[in-house]
Amino acid sequence: MKDFRKKQHRPKKSSLVYGREAVVAALQEGAVLDRIYLDQQLTGRFVNDIKRLAANHSVPVNYVPKAKLDFFNVDGHEGIVAQKARIRYQDLQDIISLVTENGEVPLLLLLDGITDIRNIGGIARTAWCCGVHAIIIPDKGVGALNEDAILTSAGALEKIPVCRVNSLMKTVDELHLNGIKVFAAEMEASNHISEADFTIPSAIVMGSEEKGIYPALLKICDENISIPMQNHFESLNVSVATGMILYEAMKQRIKG
Repeated sequence: MKDFRKKQHRPKKSSLVYGREAVVAALQEGAVLDRIYLDQQLTGRFVNDIKRLAANHSVPVNYVPKAKLDFFNVDGHEGIVAQKARIRYQDLQDIISLVTENGEVPLLLLLDGITDIRNIGGIARTAWCCGVHAIIIPDKGVGALNEDAILTSAGALEKIPVCRVNSLMKTVDELHLNGIKVFAAEMEASNHISEADFTIPSAIVMGSEEKGIYPALLKICDENISIPMQNHFESLNVSVATGMILYEAMKQRIKG
C-alpha cells in the first residue's frame, strides 16, 4: 500500500468538507469544490447520488483507498472527503467571447496530463506574464489547483482565468468552432516555434514530460511545433518549455 505521507502535503482541515451529509450539502448549495475523494470500496445508492451531483456541478470524483482518506486526518469522513477550490473556474466560451469583444486576439493554453503542481504553478506565472487569456485543464489527470499550487504560482493562479473542462478533445472542437488554431508542442515536430504564426487566434497544448500529449488529442490539433535545441536531450521541463513557447508568442504579438 502506498504511503501517502511521503508523497504529498496534508491540506488544512479548513479547506476540506468531509462526511456524507456535509459533502452532499456543499454540492447542493453550489460550493466550489476542486474534487471529491471517495472510498473505492463504497457501493450503493449514496455513491450513485454523489456521482450524479458531482457531474451536475462539474466536480471530478477520485476513487481512492481508505488510506488516502485517513491521510487527511479528519474524524468521521465516512468514506468521502471533498477539497474546496481556491479558485473559481470560468466558462471557456465566456472567456473567448470577452476577449474578442475587447478587440484582443485569443491566446489560450491547454494542459494535458501535467500532474506536478510545481510545474503548474510555474506555467501559470509565465502564462500570466505573457498575456495568456486562460489556462484550460481537464477535470481528471491534472494536478489539483490547491493551496500548494497557488503558492508555487506566486498567486498567478488567482489572477489568470482557469477553465476546467470534461474533455480536451471536445474543447479542441469548441476552439475550432471559434476560429482558434490549435498548436501542439511535440518534440519531434519539424516546424519550430519561430515558424508558427501566433499572431492569429491561438491555443497551445502542452503535454506531460513522461507521456507527452495524448495521441488522439495530438491527432486533432492543427499544427505540431517543437523547440529547437543545440544539443539533443530527451525532454525539457514542461514549465520551461511552456515559457519558451509563450515568450515566442508574446514576441510575435508585440512586433505585430
